[in-house]
Amino acid sequence: MTRGVVVFLGPSCDRAAAREILDAEYRPPAKRGDIAEAAGAGARIIGLIDGVFFQDCAVAHREILAALRAGVRVVGASSMGALRAAELDSLGMEGVGEIYRAYREGRLVADDEVALLFDPETFVPLSEPLVNIRATLQQALACGAIGADAARGLLDAARGLYFPERTYDAVVEAAEGKVDPGDLTRFAAFAGEHAVDRKREDAILALRYIRGFAEDLL
Repeated sequence: MTRGVVVFLGPSCDRAAAREILDAEYRPPAKRGDIAEAAGAGARIIGLIDGVFFQDCAVAHREILAALRAGVRVVGASSMGALRAAELDSLGMEGVGEIYRAYREGRLVADDEVALLFDPETFVPLSEPLVNIRATLQQALACGAIGADAARGLLDAARGLYFPERTYDAVVEAAEGKVDPGDLTRFAAFAGEHAVDRKREDAILALRYIRGFAEDLL
């Protein structure tokens, strides 16, 4: 393990895959106080990928700022990390990935875009975050699997679901009567074979980004 590198990671990427990319100390999704604790214990680099939203108090801006002032390099991506990086990049936090950029540019606003339900012990996702559903709809539209009206209707259906209830099957069911049945069938098949996991993609980008400078910094 590379001493001084702490990564808060949960459902965005499995740890086995993460460890193949970056040798680090992996901790569960961050809650309030965890960034301060890691910095106080000597972390030189902190990767904030996953964090709690509604289960506990979320990571505070002030603890990230305190870590930055102490000379800790803090990188955010994918989930809570993308949110906080979009808010604090002008103050030194580093953001990575498409989700971070979407929040930074105002294309995404709500926290529930990245929220999902997951097993608290294994971190296996039990619902689908809206950012992934958006990306899958965009891909289905680009490939001609569905039309623009169907994509809008399915996105509206997904937005209308509470985040723990968002699955592709639930989205299709919620869109029944509002979207052409043929489009629903085609989208269900597309999502089953080609669903986009944007959060995982961004998590991997962040791990590679940290790996690129970790050895030189430590």
